[in-house]
Amino acid sequence: MPRSVNHVASRARRKKILKRVKGQFGARKNVWTVAKNAYEKGLTYAYVGRKLKKRQFRALWIQRINAAARLEGMSYSQLMGAIHKAGIQINRKTLADLAMNNFDAFKAIVDKVK
Repeated sequence: MPRSVNHVASRARRKKILKRVKGQFGARKNVWTVAKNAYEKGLTYAYVGRKLKKRQFRALWIQRINAAARLEGMSYSQLMGAIHKAGIQINRKTLADLAMNNFDAFKAIVDKVK
């Protein structure tokens, strides 16, 4: 009895990966083993990138808050310390957005904690 292999499923599996690496350079787009490795490494980079994105955005918010705080004569650390001491519950994302888009509201917060 000949060995039965499910060519339909294995071809579909390969096509799925090759479709996802479309647009890559060289053999990464059309050679199965190279494409599979490229795809798996890409998933790893995507996972790491999702973690880095959070870190980079927090750093950006801090820079924006610091720049706006210095216009008001305070440093970032002084401002955040005063905000926490005053009991104002506002996160860095919102504070940075106020500093960029609604400076009057940011100024009101700074005046309140001074």
